[in-house]
Amino acid sequence: MDPVLLGEILSLVMFATACVVLLLGFPVAFTLAGVALAFAFLGYGFGIFDMRLLGGLASRYFGVMVNELLVAVPLFVFMGVMLERSKIAEQLLETMGLMFGRLRGGLGISVIFVGMLLAASTGIVGATVVTMGLLSLPSMLKAGYDPRIACGTICASGTLGQIIPPSIVLVLLGDILQGANTEAQLALGNFAPDPVSVVDLFAGAFLPGMMLVGLYMLWILFTAWRRPEACPPLQRAEGDDEPIGPRILRVLIPPASLIVLVLGSILLGVATPTEAAAMGCVGALLLAGRAVMEGRPWPVYLAAGCMIALVPLVTSFDLRMQRDVVPATDLAAAIAAGLCILALTFGLVVSLGRVYRSGILVDVMQTTVKISAMVFVILLGASVFSLVFRGLGGEEIVSDVLNAMPGGAFGAMLVVMALMFVMGFFLDFIEIVFVVVPIVGPILLAMGLNPIWLGVMIAVNLQTSFLTPPFGFALFYLRGVAPPSITTMDIYRGVLPFVMIQILGLILIATFPATATWLPSVLFD
Repeated sequence: MDPVLLGEILSLVMFATACVVLLLGFPVAFTLAGVALAFAFLGYGFGIFDMRLLGGLASRYFGVMVNELLVAVPLFVFMGVMLERSKIAEQLLETMGLMFGRLRGGLGISVIFVGMLLAASTGIVGATVVTMGLLSLPSMLKAGYDPRIACGTICASGTLGQIIPPSIVLVLLGDILQGANTEAQLALGNFAPDPVSVVDLFAGAFLPGMMLVGLYMLWILFTAWRRPEACPPLQRAEGDDEPIGPRILRVLIPPASLIVLVLGSILLGVATPTEAAAMGCVGALLLAGRAVMEGRPWPVYLAAGCMIALVPLVTSFDLRMQRDVVPATDLAAAIAAGLCILALTFGLVVSLGRVYRSGILVDVMQTTVKISAMVFVILLGASVFSLVFRGLGGEEIVSDVLNAMPGGAFGAMLVVMALMFVMGFFLDFIEIVFVVVPIVGPILLAMGLNPIWLGVMIAVNLQTSFLTPPFGFALFYLRGVAPPSITTMDIYRGVLPFVMIQILGLILIATFPATATWLPSVLFD
């Protein structure tokens, strides 16, 4: 048999074998690396794989370790888990319920709004769906909501963490697309390609994410108008006489300000994603220290004010002191920045002590380490898989198939989107991003597709697969925390309208690419 043909066959068999082994429940990282090494030795036995290619793994792993961008992953995880464990989500849901709950469908809108805030702060679908299921599902059922509407709203809101920045999905996807775009441009003979960064993807995903939130809310309002008994208004509990205005200022403004500070600093170019993630961790610690309500709150408020004040001081003044002449304004700004840092450190130490004594800090640290280790071990296993897949010639057959698709670049993208959609039933987004995107990304980008638009399409597509029955991950997350009165069919039937909304969103983004490309062009061009 022709060695080239044999290598391509082995690469496809390797891909299918990895999917089957993953479905059997074996650990993802070890499955990807183990299956790849097994087929590498098999290919070497047939004389169609060069084992010297595996020598490139060391440089790949070192590249992962020195990649400053990927430091943002554990930092964003820490930020999200800290906000989740400190009961801030519970306070948000109660407050938003009081704001909108007296309207028909108001509690559903509140759930979507809180889901949007949690998505922007955690970016972890499983954590958001479980948290929203534990907090909001009993409240919605008690208020008389149709169980199907309640389940669909919670699942859809929980998956917003896939698309609303700053999202872990977008950080990982942006890093992969950056390399894929460079590879595609080099193949086209462009040796000075325009870089594609995670910041570009954040900006590109912002408007589509807000569009989905708006479509979700419109559906709830339409349902409340068409079926008033399915989305009744929420009755305020007796004895809850706290004015709504001060409660909004106390509960809603602090986490919303943190999200605006983190995302705004990234989009405006004030900070890199890693720097903004570190700032988010500090802010989450301060919010958790305030939420614990142990001792006086003024150290936390002082530290939060100083952290906000540091942003204009750092961006508007030259704080370097190692100069021959330091203007008086810069000197005053440097002194003010130093005092702010001292106050911030004091408030941070106070908050750390509070969350440690409450038992939150240890749990958050352990969860952060587990999630971060899982992500990076999968990344290392996926590096082995993609290297062997290319060594066997799999990339060539994928390129030939996509280039032969009718419809050119659009037809090829449609096939890839369908493949990712189906794979999203069985695999988590991390496996798909690390395994599929490095293979098909350079090919699609070489066809002339916009990398930001492609990245947003992939993110929304994977978000849709998380919702789609019968295998959507979000459905199983909610099933695990839902009461026995909620049947699996209630969850399935509840998410179907939101799946249709997701598909409508995909069609709108595909038809009007400016929804993903306009904001990056305004901010960065």
